[in-house]
Amino acid sequence: MNPADSVPEYIRRLVPYLPGKPIEEVEREYGISNSVKLASNENPLGPSPKAIRAIRDKLDQLHLYPDGDSFYLKSALANKLEISPERLIFGNGSNEVIELAVRTFMRPGDEAVMARQAFVVYQLVVQAAGGVGKAVPLKNFTHDLSAIAKAIGPKTRVVFLANPNNPTGTIYRRDEWEDFLRKISPEVLIIVDEAYFEYVADADYPDSLKYHDRGKALLTLRTFSKLYGLAGLRIGYGIASKEIVALLHRVRQPFNVNAVAQWAALAALEDQEHVRRSLDVNREGMEYLAGEIANLGLEQIPSSANFIFLRVGNGNDVFQQLLAQAVIVRPMAVYEFPEYVRVTIGTMDENRKFIHALKKIIKSY
Repeated sequence: MNPADSVPEYIRRLVPYLPGKPIEEVEREYGISNSVKLASNENPLGPSPKAIRAIRDKLDQLHLYPDGDSFYLKSALANKLEISPERLIFGNGSNEVIELAVRTFMRPGDEAVMARQAFVVYQLVVQAAGGVGKAVPLKNFTHDLSAIAKAIGPKTRVVFLANPNNPTGTIYRRDEWEDFLRKISPEVLIIVDEAYFEYVADADYPDSLKYHDRGKALLTLRTFSKLYGLAGLRIGYGIASKEIVALLHRVRQPFNVNAVAQWAALAALEDQEHVRRSLDVNREGMEYLAGEIANLGLEQIPSSANFIFLRVGNGNDVFQQLLAQAVIVRPMAVYEFPEYVRVTIGTMDENRKFIHALKKIIKSY
């Protein structure tokens, strides 16, 4: 018997996450150069200089296994967040923490509730574990917390919320969040993905960490991939009660966070100047792009993250036309938004190149 014949049907039905091609390969295929990549919500300034220096200073230690408990990074982050280190768990990106949570708290046939147009990895991980994903449509491009609460049933073990949401950049606010919490049983794990929380300027944004003492099962996810510019090193973390984190550690693989990622994240955490500059660049770029897009008469969704969700008509066609001008964005058909593209905030030079290319396309319509 072929081993493939015994693979469960829920695995066979999985549609793998489709990664983008390396920028060098895109340039080769399309005969372009000096491309501007505004597709993956990366920090256009790159990593902290202190992080780069920390890596260079320790390259002679690459023969050693990494610290299996991320001891120094955990201590520094716990101090910054003013929480106990036992409430932290690190992963190979926050994606791994999502997988750890699903493997720990779900069994085949259990349900997880999530927004339909949210980070696609939620559904992939749930299905890979034999779980059932119940997807609730967005309302006004953001999470419909009332509908999500109503979708929770006796088989629901996990709820996924993204705040801000990827790909729309929208947030749900404090009143609706607190109303949602009151409706949820403490037996349901609420996973709040806050990968972009540092970019939020809205005073009504509910920082989920401030609700961990409300008698609910909460797991907050955050990352060093976005603001801190360490996407290539894959390091994220989760914050929950000591009891939840202890259970997650039971399924976590030893040495799951590599040494280079730990060195860089620790140094980046201490570089507040780089954080300030990154936020300034994002704010200035957001204001510029929002103004230029409005002048073009295009619809954009107000964003609290480091990207803009933009209605352009035929998203894939505009993506291809931008690509021909060496500007890479992300078409949104995979999220059931075929008329939209998602555009990362870049440096001002990158933003201007995008607007210049977009104007050419709009004028040709």
